[in-house]
Amino acid sequence: MSGSVAAVSCFHCGLPADANFRAEINGQQQYFCCIGCQAVAQAIVGQGLADFYRHREQLNPRPQMIDTRFDAYDLLAVQEDFVEHHADGSITANIFVSGISCAACVWLIEKHLQSLAGVMQVQVNASTLRARIRLQPEKTKVSEIFAALTNIGFQPQPLVGRAEQELWQKDQRDYLLRMAVAGIGMMQAGMVAVALHAGGLQGIEPQWEQLLRWVNLLLTLPIMFFSAKPFFSGALRALRVGRLVNDVSISLGLTLAFSASVYATFTHSGEVYFDSVAMFAFFLLLGRYLEKRARYANFKASAHYHNLLPMTVNRILSDGSVETVPYKQLQQGEQILVSPGAVFPCDGTILDGHSEADESLLTGEATPRPKAPGDTVFAGTYNGGTPLRVGVSAVGKNTQLAAIENLVQQAEQERPRQVTLADRIAARFVGTILTITTMVGVAWHFIDPTKAFWVSLSVLVVSCPCALSLATPTVLTVGVGRLRQWGILVTGGQVFENLNSVDYVVFDKTGTLTDGALRIVETRCLADMDESAALSLAAALEEGSSHPIARAFSGIEHAHTVTSRVSQTAAGVGAVIAGREYRLGTPSYASPQAPLSYPSDGLWLLLADAEKPLAWIRLEDRLRETASQCIEQLRRLGCKPVLLSGDRVENVARAAQNLGIDEWQGGLLPGDKLAYVRGLQSKGGKVLMIGDGINDLPVLSGADVSCAMGSATRLAQTKADCILLGEDLLQIPASLRFAREVRKTIKQNLTWAIVYNLCALPLAAAGLVPPWLAAIGMSSSSLVVVLNSLKVGRNKT
Repeated sequence: MSGSVAAVSCFHCGLPADANFRAEINGQQQYFCCIGCQAVAQAIVGQGLADFYRHREQLNPRPQMIDTRFDAYDLLAVQEDFVEHHADGSITANIFVSGISCAACVWLIEKHLQSLAGVMQVQVNASTLRARIRLQPEKTKVSEIFAALTNIGFQPQPLVGRAEQELWQKDQRDYLLRMAVAGIGMMQAGMVAVALHAGGLQGIEPQWEQLLRWVNLLLTLPIMFFSAKPFFSGALRALRVGRLVNDVSISLGLTLAFSASVYATFTHSGEVYFDSVAMFAFFLLLGRYLEKRARYANFKASAHYHNLLPMTVNRILSDGSVETVPYKQLQQGEQILVSPGAVFPCDGTILDGHSEADESLLTGEATPRPKAPGDTVFAGTYNGGTPLRVGVSAVGKNTQLAAIENLVQQAEQERPRQVTLADRIAARFVGTILTITTMVGVAWHFIDPTKAFWVSLSVLVVSCPCALSLATPTVLTVGVGRLRQWGILVTGGQVFENLNSVDYVVFDKTGTLTDGALRIVETRCLADMDESAALSLAAALEEGSSHPIARAFSGIEHAHTVTSRVSQTAAGVGAVIAGREYRLGTPSYASPQAPLSYPSDGLWLLLADAEKPLAWIRLEDRLRETASQCIEQLRRLGCKPVLLSGDRVENVARAAQNLGIDEWQGGLLPGDKLAYVRGLQSKGGKVLMIGDGINDLPVLSGADVSCAMGSATRLAQTKADCILLGEDLLQIPASLRFAREVRKTIKQNLTWAIVYNLCALPLAAAGLVPPWLAAIGMSSSSLVVVLNSLKVGRNKT
């Protein structure tokens, strides 16, 4: 083959390698015969399984594929780690896209891919360089997506394991190298320019002046054809689809300055400004490199969940022995041993051992939670105590951590209204600047023809709307990551915008303001029986039931043998113990021969035998510890708390009184809650709804913004705009304060971007800003926006 590498075999299968297919693996450059071998090798190494290549006994077979560049990505084995499958038969490909420099690139990718048949949705994030493409595989293949991205000048790679971090680092190294070449060329071209200017003053001989011009031309060539390549590539792919982006202005400025200097060199006439071209390119690259460093810092703060999991796990075999195997080999139903301080690699149930787990990654709460046999542990959390034997219930994409990260990525990809507006303004701004540049050039041609070209160049460069494009999406991306660290999972892109306008915060009661776990708070014995005996009988009757009431008795030990157990919905349970029939439940069920009335408000259960009532037992669903503080802080923020519940009116009234909530209603059906919220909205109010059950689905969907508790049903969570992963209700007012901080920062960024352009443009048009200073100003404005965005939520209040 034409691109074969002499005396080098494919790293994966051993066939002759092709120089076009290569990848850095374990710090060394390896070559492959085709894209299939390259993709499979990167998938293996990306999962931390590089030792496979050291220990394999024979070369691997070449993947079966059509001989095209990207068809390996249509193989199910390759797709496993970066493609999601949906119930309707569609799939979502998660791709890292190198080459994205601004919001215009995002627009270009989205419009280009949406023109393909079968592409249902395209979401691209300019800050994280991630793309999520949902498509119908029978109409458009994954390989065609990769080919389409390559055709417009981007470099796509699948998000596989730790590969994303490697791609970020590779992209930064590439920019650092380009910047280094530009920096060296700038210094050398500057020294030659000094000699030319000094010679012009002192009368340099023509042949030496011409020699220095040629030297400067040669020094600038690597800068134009290597260092500045990202700008030209970005401009070319935009112009192919008729789009004006920032890179168009930059490329036009570089091309005009370089071409004019080359013309002057060949014709022995006019002035040359190769040093200005070099400075221009260097400062632009410096600004973009620093911007990428800032984005990379944000990426590391919200690292992909694969980076949190261990490379190997200790699997327990059937004979009780332990073997260390790669994480990728772990299967549901197996058992593992998790050492103290180690990360749980999966979701599972503790089979043996007592410890505590640091679940701050999921909930944002730093206090470790005690764990005992029967308790659930989650992938990505830490075992802080003693060794634990864990039964594996979910691995990889099926874990709670993976589900959370998937929702985070979806939220980051969504484009709120303010982002779309800023992008439209930036897109039109480029065309306006080109028009203004032309007008300025014509004006200066009549004022001072010798300055017309360079003044026009300064106007072209100084006013690029990079900062305007970055002002909003960067803040929102950082904001989603910050809330994720605090235990609030944002699932909708409009959350920050909507939280800023909330007037009413509507709470459900059970499982939201209360912790949803019933507890025994009082026992009143009615016959010759003490409290412990009554509770022991009740625990025996409720044993084995999954009902919430039964869980209140789960911690009570008893020695009773139960037979003939029966249960009646909404009434109670009965059984035979030691030859006697007992019942626990409502008075009419437990003691039908002599039904009693409830002793007072609350949830009371009556324990009785076949002859007489034995004891009253009162259960209570306690308010969460931070509920009262949450209500008070919401009032301080100007939000009115409202309590709507389907529970009995007397229970809702008691909870509202304890919390100081003036506006409340009890005994509501799901439709009643929605109607109440619609009434608030009809008065012009903006409503934040917080709930946890299936009965809250209509009102969660109907509210302006909604939040589901971490303990909520999965269906309720899918309808919510955000999820409170922990149990701390103080996160609700904290998120409202944070949304206001996000809005404030967006306003600061937009104000800075607009003021900068309004000030810089007239100065450049007046001939007061040289091109190299214009490049510094444009890069600095973008960097100021990014750095200001990274400050959002740095100190949690």
